[in-house]
Amino acid sequence: MRWKLTIEHDGRPYVGWQRQANGRSVQGEIEQAIQKFSGESPRLCGAGRTDAGVHALAQVAHFDLERETEGRVIREALNAYLRPEPIAILSAEPAPPGFDARLSARYRRYRYVVLNRPARAALDIGRAWHIYYELDIAAMREGAAHLLGQHDFSSFRAAECQAKSPVKTLDRLDIAVEGDRLNFEVGARSFLHHQVRNMVGTLILVGRRKWTPDQVAEALAARDRAAAGPTAPPDGLYLVGVDYA
Repeated sequence: MRWKLTIEHDGRPYVGWQRQANGRSVQGEIEQAIQKFSGESPRLCGAGRTDAGVHALAQVAHFDLERETEGRVIREALNAYLRPEPIAILSAEPAPPGFDARLSARYRRYRYVVLNRPARAALDIGRAWHIYYELDIAAMREGAAHLLGQHDFSSFRAAECQAKSPVKTLDRLDIAVEGDRLNFEVGARSFLHHQVRNMVGTLILVGRRKWTPDQVAEALAARDRAAAGPTAPPDGLYLVGVDYA
């Protein structure tokens, strides 16, 4: 039977979602918990491969299990075996026919959190990008508008990106202000490697008035990674959710 998991995790202790030879991964830790619970060794397939240090509020993954059981039992057992790792199984439910956590996904939502204040972070260490410069929010929103829609996002694509095409459709890029926090709310069916972090890094240049909003459009049109801004650190990036309907 195929099971669908919804997962919350802190990305700081791991080399990323995907199992790798050079360190512990979120995928690897959950697979070990499944093996301890069931005696089977299925492969866990996630909706997205988050990088080292990137967090998830609702990552989705699937795995196949021969043992007959219930979703509640799987959730509680995996959470017990995962202690004290900062990984929580929020739900485990039977997957619909033909379900694939990655291939069936229709929309992915990310949030990038910036802590914008003079004082250093205490509670948000590793969970937000601390920027102590004053930021021009209106200018950043104007720059963000240039990125909406379907474009060749080569300027915001990591060199190691394995996507077949750099053309993506960005449906949402909002900047919400909550006190001294800025939340970049981003949504699309799929993203290029580092696309969100590269867009945020570029918009911060606009916020610091080092770039004009129109320079974001120029960087996009250049289709050259060197033309855009720096890659924002992984600390502030969260996979908020994956939609399948």
